[in-house]
Amino acid sequence: MLARVGDKWSILVIRHLREGPVRFNDLRRDLGGITHKVLTSTLRGLERDGFVLRTVTPTVPPRVDYALTELGQELMEPIDMLATWALRRRAAVHHARAAYDAREEPPPRREPS
Repeated sequence: MLARVGDKWSILVIRHLREGPVRFNDLRRDLGGITHKVLTSTLRGLERDGFVLRTVTPTVPPRVDYALTELGQELMEPIDMLATWALRRRAAVHHARAAYDAREEPPPRREPS
């Protein structure tokens, strides 16, 4: 369960769908950087787990919309809490990374004489 809702693209898709149904290509364009294959896989996984509803409208070409289910809407609260925490603590994480990187730098190589 955590693997599904904790990966980068699932969280971004869920947050993007919070405003209402979105078509596949609009979702792909708005997310930027996600491949067709990864978005398809992410949406299928979210649909399988009950977070996303896929609706096909029989037109030519068929219209496919994705929307959050009630379970997906419930998931917004912990996702928003995590996002708020991450924004508040990003300076502390940046500082910790810089301290770690400074400590882990290898000593300078000496040239043979």
